[in-house]
Amino acid sequence: MGELKKVLNFPILLLIIINSIMGTGIYFLPAVGARYAGPMSIISWGIMSIIAIYISMCFGELVSMFPKAGGVYEYSKQAYGRFTSFIIGWITLIAGNVTIAMLVVGAIQYLLPYNLPMQKAILSLSFILIFNYIAFRGMKTSSFMLVTFSVITLTAAFSLIIPGIIKLEPSNFTPFFVFPMSAVFVTLYFIQETFFGWESATFLAEETKNPEKVMPKALIIGTICIAIISLLFVISSMGNIHWQTFSKSVAPLSDLGQFHFGNIGKYVFTLWVYVAIIGAVACWVVSAPRLLLALARDRLFLTQFAAVHHKYHTPHKAIMFQTVVTSLLVVVGLGAYRTLLLMLLPFVLLMYIAVLLAMVILRFKQPKLKRPYKAPFGKVGPVIVILIMLTLLGMWVVLEEEAIKLVILAISIIALGIPIYFLLELYFNPKAIRRTNNLLAYLVLWTERLALPLGVRKEIIKLLGDIEGKTILEFGCSVGTLTMHLAEEVGKKGRIYATDISEKDIEIAKGRLEKKGHGHVKVIHDMQHHHRVHPDVPTIHTAVSVGMIGYVRDVGNVLKHMNKRLKKGAKVCFVDYDKFFDIIPNKEWLGDDKRIMRIFSNSGFKVKVVRKQGFAWKYVFIFGEKVKNVK
Repeated sequence: MGELKKVLNFPILLLIIINSIMGTGIYFLPAVGARYAGPMSIISWGIMSIIAIYISMCFGELVSMFPKAGGVYEYSKQAYGRFTSFIIGWITLIAGNVTIAMLVVGAIQYLLPYNLPMQKAILSLSFILIFNYIAFRGMKTSSFMLVTFSVITLTAAFSLIIPGIIKLEPSNFTPFFVFPMSAVFVTLYFIQETFFGWESATFLAEETKNPEKVMPKALIIGTICIAIISLLFVISSMGNIHWQTFSKSVAPLSDLGQFHFGNIGKYVFTLWVYVAIIGAVACWVVSAPRLLLALARDRLFLTQFAAVHHKYHTPHKAIMFQTVVTSLLVVVGLGAYRTLLLMLLPFVLLMYIAVLLAMVILRFKQPKLKRPYKAPFGKVGPVIVILIMLTLLGMWVVLEEEAIKLVILAISIIALGIPIYFLLELYFNPKAIRRTNNLLAYLVLWTERLALPLGVRKEIIKLLGDIEGKTILEFGCSVGTLTMHLAEEVGKKGRIYATDISEKDIEIAKGRLEKKGHGHVKVIHDMQHHHRVHPDVPTIHTAVSVGMIGYVRDVGNVLKHMNKRLKKGAKVCFVDYDKFFDIIPNKEWLGDDKRIMRIFSNSGFKVKVVRKQGFAWKYVFIFGEKVKNVK
C-alpha cells in the first residue's frame, strides 16, 4: 500500500489555489454586478473581497491544525463528531462531483452553443477521462497541469486589465450612485461564487511540504491576489465599456477582447474563457478524490477507496470512482445543467457555514490545541460571516424562482446520505452491528434458507471432515442456522461452543437448540466478539464461521486466538459474503485471495479460497488446516 507524498511547495500551491478559487466567476460576474448596482458594484466587490480574505484566514487556521487530505471533513470531524462530519463530507463530495460535471458541460456549451448533444457528450467525457488519468499519474504531473492552467488564467486576466487601466475613462463612473444602497448587498449574492474554492485547495494539505505554515500562507495570499485581480478587472472593465452596455454582455471577456484587440481579440478571448473553465475542472478533478480517501480511512466510505497507488502515490480507486460518477453526471447534466448548477449554491454555502462554525466550536472545545496560524477575531468573526451567508441563502430562496423545488431536491440528496451512513456503520462498527443484528434477528431467521441455503451448509460440513464426537467452535452462530446441523453431526458425545455478538440472535439460537434437545451445545454471548475468541472456549478440534470475519476488526488476533486452541492438522472453514448484487464489495482484504491466504498464513493456517455465486452475492469459502503454532 502506497502513501501520499509531499511534493507541493509554496509557489506551486499558490498558483493552484489561485486557479481553484478564481475559477470562472471573474469572467462573467462583473457584468452581472454592473446589472444590479452599476458603478456601485465596485463597493460590492470590495466587501466581498474582505469577507473572502477573512474566510481564507479561517480555513488557514483549521488547515494549520489539521493538515490532512480530508479538508472540510476533517475539521467537521474534530468539531461535530462522526455523523455530522459524514453529512458535511457527503455534501462536499456531491458538490465537488457536480461542480466537475457542470463546469465541463458549461464549457462545452460556451464553446459550442449549438444543439449537438452527442458531440457535446463525447467531448465532455473525453475531458473527464483525460483529467482523471492525469490525476492518477501523480501529483507532480497534476501540479504541472494545474500550474499551466493557472498561468493561462492569470495571463488572460492581465491581458485585459493592463490595457483597460491604460485606457480608463473616469467619466464612465459618473454618476456613481445610480441605484439604492441596498443594491450593493444584493450584488453580493450574485458575485459571491467568484471566491468559492478554498475547500478544494485544503484537500491537498497532505501532499504539501510543511503544510502547517505553507497552506495558511498560500490560502490567504492567494485570496488577496484574487481580490486585487477582481477589483482591477471590474474597474478596468467599466472604465472602458460604460456600465449600462457592459451589464448587458453575456460574454464580457469576449466583448472586452474585441474592444481592446478587435475581432481577433473576441475569438481569442472566447477560447481563453473556455480554457479557464476547463482549468477549474482540472483543479477539482485532482483534489476531490482526497476527500473520498479521507472518508474511507475513517470507515465512512468503503475502505477500498483509501488505497494509494504504490507507484504514483495517488488515491487511484477514489479517482476511478470519481471518473464513473462525474461521467454519469455529465450525461445527466446535458439535460439538467441549470438545475444542478443552481443547486450548487445552497450546498456550498451550507458547507462553508459548517466549516466556520467548526472553527468557533474548536476555539472553545480545544483552546490549547496548537495553532501554527491563528485567525483574528476567531470567536466572533466567523459568526458574523455565518450570518451574512445565511442572509445570502435566504436571498437565494427569494430570488430563485425554482428555489422550493431545488430545496426539496437538495434535501433529498442530503437525506440519501443518512441510510448510507448507517449502512457503513453496520459495515464497520461492532456496536452498530450488534444493534442491527438484534433488530433484524427474526428477519435473518425467516430468510436463513436464502442467505445460507442447505447446499452451502452441507458443503461447509463436508469441508470440516469427520466431526463426530469432536469439540467445535462456531465463531458467529447468528440465529443457529448452521449450529443445528453441526449439533446433529457431532452427536451427543461431541461439544459445540457457539458464540455471537447479538443478544437477540443468541436468544433465538438457544431456543431452537433447546427445542431439539441439543444440550451439548453451549451458546455464549460475546460482546468482544470483534477482536478475540471468548475465554470460556477451551481446546477445540475444529473451528467454523459464517458471515462473521468480514465484520471482525482484528482478524489476525482472532485467528491467533483460534490457533492456540487447535492442534496441528486441525481443520478450519470460514465462509463470508462478497460482491453483493455483483457490485458492492465486502472488506477490501476479502476481495483478494492472495491477501486472505497471507493473513491466515501469518496466523498459522494453510488455506484455500474458493468463490461461488450465491443469490445476490458471492460466497467466499476459506478452508484448510493449522500448520504451525503462533504466539
